[in-house]
Amino acid sequence: MVNIMTLTELRYIVTLASEKHFGRAAEKCFVSQPTLSVAVKKLEEELGVTLFERSKGHIAVTELGQKLVLQSQKVLDQVRVIKDLAQEGKDQLAAPLRVGAIYTIGPYLFPHLMPELHRAAPSMPLYIEENYTSVLREKLRRSELDAILVALPFEEPEVVSLPLYDEPFVVLLPKGHPLTQYDELRSEQLLTDNLLLLGPGNCFRDQVLESSPELMNAVRLSTQTQKNEAAPKLITEGSSLETIRHMVVSGLGITVLPLSAAVGHFNHELLETRPFVAPAPYRTVGLAWRVTFPRPKAIDILSMAAGQCRVVSGDA
Repeated sequence: MVNIMTLTELRYIVTLASEKHFGRAAEKCFVSQPTLSVAVKKLEEELGVTLFERSKGHIAVTELGQKLVLQSQKVLDQVRVIKDLAQEGKDQLAAPLRVGAIYTIGPYLFPHLMPELHRAAPSMPLYIEENYTSVLREKLRRSELDAILVALPFEEPEVVSLPLYDEPFVVLLPKGHPLTQYDELRSEQLLTDNLLLLGPGNCFRDQVLESSPELMNAVRLSTQTQKNEAAPKLITEGSSLETIRHMVVSGLGITVLPLSAAVGHFNHELLETRPFVAPAPYRTVGLAWRVTFPRPKAIDILSMAAGQCRVVSGDA
């Protein structure tokens, strides 16, 4: 008798490849660990290949297993498309939309996006998640999120990205700081004080440094030696822009923020902002989604609402 693999088995191996842990994968699939383990083993025997290398406390996907997991994900995506096509004609704006955003966009965009989206699509609930770009990329690929808001460029196979708006960077300073005497600042002027940044690996930190050769060189110098007085004392313990904002309030240094994070989110009696001299550094905020996502109207509404929330000339 010829066995036929099931969609449930494909879902099991995709989840296990993501979690690399039988217990967590079973929880995500809402089954017991023995049930998932037996199903995966059965599929391996049916296919005649080893998908996962198992050792005590460790699971790794084999090279062939990675190819089969990727194809299984595509199959599951197509099943979702078939289900949605079967419902064609129903309101695309009635089902929940799962949207992710990076930490330096979500907290400042979502408070403005939610009212706009509610007015445009009152019957479409929004599930939101904030995370790092790498995590959002994986969740989008595995169809755990429908669309993500990230800084462009964003390259991913079978994913479409759309620029929404350009957002300039500004300098955040304590009230009365010597640099507040200037209407606009050059990046080299930031080297006169402690420069507060997010930790290495954060995409916004990288964007700030890449926008200014002076700051990039200063970071290299301060990393190489702490005795170089020409380099700023970079404090990277700030895990979020809000934490760094509090450091600025305390007089620990100055920082660079995207405009949306600087407007309307602090006490004007304690902090001031200054723009950069033109051409000011900026980032492009964009929306990304899978090419197979079957609800284009939902994407259109989301992109339109997000575009209307752009920060222009200091007004949110």
